[in-house]
Amino acid sequence: MVDTRTQPSLLYMVKQVELVVRSHLDELVRPAGITALQYTALTVLERHDGLSAAQLARDSFVTAQSMADLVRSLEARGLVRRERNPRNRRELLILLTDTGRELLDRFAAPVRDLEERMIHDLTPHQADQFRQALSKAWHALS
Repeated sequence: MVDTRTQPSLLYMVKQVELVVRSHLDELVRPAGITALQYTALTVLERHDGLSAAQLARDSFVTAQSMADLVRSLEARGLVRRERNPRNRRELLILLTDTGRELLDRFAAPVRDLEERMIHDLTPHQADQFRQALSKAWHALS
């Protein structure tokens, strides 16, 4: 039996991975003039275009206030646009522009390479189990 008191907690290890991934991702997308958080928001819109700011904030793991600033910055760069929700005229939806899609396309391979570096020492089966375990952990806390 392993003495868990001598090992870092899983929460600590998850945070370490998050911080190193974010650092590498920031470095990777910096030449495009965006941050890892902005890149994450763009990838969320790539999967689910036309979200409200509140939905985008939740799915991008930032506060609503941070998302408001982030969206203004992305909109100023022409990477996203806002338009009224036809079903709820008081709500603005955030949509990815063609320029935003081009940026994501440009970084798809380098980001995939970063992910491959992260799981390099895992077998394909272990990588799949890792993905499933992370998904289950996220759902358990959501």
